[in-house]
Amino acid sequence: MSRPQALVVAPAEQAEALPHVGLEPVGGIRDADLLKRLSDTPPFIRDHELQRLRDEQARRDRLATLPRDQRRRAETQHLFAEGKGVERDNLRHIHSVLAMCGLPYKPTADRTWEATQGQMKLKISAGELLNPHTGQWEEQPLPSGSRARLLLMHLTSQAIIQGRPDIEIESSLSAFIRSMGIAVTGGKQGSIHAFKQQINALAACNMRIGLFAGEKGEKTRNINTQPFSQLDLWLPTSAKEKILWPERITFSREFFESITRHSIPLNMNAVKAFQGSPRKLDIYFWLTYRFRALKEQKSISWEALKEQFGKGYLRERKFRADFAEEIKQIKEVFPKLQVQLNEHGFTIQPGVAEVMALPAKPRK
Repeated sequence: MSRPQALVVAPAEQAEALPHVGLEPVGGIRDADLLKRLSDTPPFIRDHELQRLRDEQARRDRLATLPRDQRRRAETQHLFAEGKGVERDNLRHIHSVLAMCGLPYKPTADRTWEATQGQMKLKISAGELLNPHTGQWEEQPLPSGSRARLLLMHLTSQAIIQGRPDIEIESSLSAFIRSMGIAVTGGKQGSIHAFKQQINALAACNMRIGLFAGEKGEKTRNINTQPFSQLDLWLPTSAKEKILWPERITFSREFFESITRHSIPLNMNAVKAFQGSPRKLDIYFWLTYRFRALKEQKSISWEALKEQFGKGYLRERKFRADFAEEIKQIKEVFPKLQVQLNEHGFTIQPGVAEVMALPAKPRK
């Protein structure tokens, strides 16, 4: 997020524009919105407001020196600390099996993906889409990375909000990308192309979702489905052409019924903070799922953690170090989250919804 630009006016106009501030930026305050707030402050509280705005300017200046992802985390933690960004309209949702089992972190040439977590299993098979220009079926890759996760979250949330599998969505892909705080860029390396690839991958793939049931897990429920039963979509290949979503997307009946029963709530601001790393997104989803169902302290072994989050790691020591760093970064956003790592694995303590920046459940 870029810092607001400083207010720039000619000296002759400055006294009129900021009659209570003077000709020069005050006490190191340079940003236009802060100068405006100071100019609008009544004289009898201006000294107090001046110090508060100095502190805010200093905070923004510190943020501007941080790497992008660290800046996002710091901004989100500050937002939550002020009691903002936790209202119900910040809620989003994702299917609990997708949250717990996850998708590939990086593009892969593999045509199938399998993952297991506890009593949940997920298998995804890459599919094909018909190219209207050639009349040929074209193979699509497996959905992967942050973009696929963000799209699934967005579309799942819309289905839950609208309460039906046939949902109306934003007509502009660019608008959705901007809503995530991502720059809209064209070309093969741009954000539009990356999202286009993941939309096509999701439209073409098949999913098998397995859920164990019964007191001892002696029963299973299996869902074999495509996420979408109808998706009229083939986005333009030229970055100069207008990029549009279809006006409607229809979830398959099986998938829609599954997400209405098995979805977890997320805070949109937290998702934005972690969007640069698909693994941090997965850990955030997983922590939210665990936290909501927690009645007492829960311990999870390093072996189980590596099975879920350590695909691609050859050395367990490296995995442990990286996982510890990612938990540390997640706690930057959720400082009240009581989690600990030790030689045996991971422990998490129960708490209230506000620990994960979620609104409390409405009373019935």
